Amino acid sequence: LQLVESGGGLVQPGGSLRLSCVIVGRPLDYYTIGWFRQAPGKEREGVSCISHSDGGTNYADSVKGRFTMSRDNAKNTVYLQMNSLQPEDTAIYYCAADIGIDSDYGLLSGLYDHWGQGTQVTVSS
Repeated sequence: LQLVESGGGLVQPGGSLRLSCVIVGRPLDYYTIGWFRQAPGKEREGVSCISHSDGGTNYADSVKGRFTMSRDNAKNTVYLQMNSLQPEDTAIYYCAADIGIDSDYGLLSGLYDHWGQGTQVTVSS
């Protein structure tokens, strides 16, 4: 199983980006997919997830109302639409996949075995 992220870049505060995560090797709908981020000098934190187990989604409080996660099973791709970006959103963003994770636990990075290489998001004027 491979995960390939794309869509990162430099954006001004208040701007938007859409990240993509393509799953290669198995059908997307087998998995719970999570988005995580890690800023310099900080711990990796869960941003959002979509669970195959219970069909639910979950978002970190810091991104609720600004970020939206979606999946396109036909394209084997998961998206993270990020609006109203702020400098504190600057980080490397990773997608991760695993089986059997309910949405209530989907922001816990230790539950995932499969990770992408990450894509840099920088929010700066």
